Amino acid sequence: MRPMTPQLTSQAADTTGRQAILDRLTLRPVRSAGLPTVDASKLTSFEEPLAKFTEMLQSVGGEVHLVDQPDQVTEILNQIEVFSNAQRVVSLVPEAVKGSFDLSKIHDPHDLAAVDWTIAKGEFGVAENGAIWIDGSTLPHRVLLFIAQYLAIVLSRREMVHHMHEGYARLGTPISRFGVFVAGPSKTADIEQSLVLGAHGCRALQVFLTP
Repeated sequence: MRPMTPQLTSQAADTTGRQAILDRLTLRPVRSAGLPTVDASKLTSFEEPLAKFTEMLQSVGGEVHLVDQPDQVTEILNQIEVFSNAQRVVSLVPEAVKGSFDLSKIHDPHDLAAVDWTIAKGEFGVAENGAIWIDGSTLPHRVLLFIAQYLAIVLSRREMVHHMHEGYARLGTPISRFGVFVAGPSKTADIEQSLVLGAHGCRALQVFLTP
């Protein structure tokens, strides 16, 4: 038999030692500090949550449109050149916007790499920061929110909460394994502290508030 080299012996010892440490950590009970008690009287509320939501969403680069009928969404989007010229539109809200291809035929998310627009459905908005909760159960592929060049969200203006505490209370334990709060288009300020929109996600966000 070929003798084990010192290097292999050292690697085996490191692996064994690492596993021993992990095993000890697993067996050690960790007591949770628990969640803090929230004083509801100190939480911010707004006289007009919808107005505050609009203000905050616009402040982070989103655009808000009030519509009375779902078909108005397409009318407004058609006035935006990058939509009217778009070839690949995924619509998860067909009553508002018609998509350009059948998502049921897409099995590999990589096939969505060239999507121009995703039209998604929002569950509720958060007034304090302009965030919108998207339930993963409405997304055949979760990448649709992040891979599209542009994103539009259709949301009922009646579905507003004042703050994130109220938002998480509304969520409870989500049934879907995936969900996300979306607030404005993609943005970063890491480079020279200069804010750049659309750096690693959608270039622009259009939000349509229906009755």
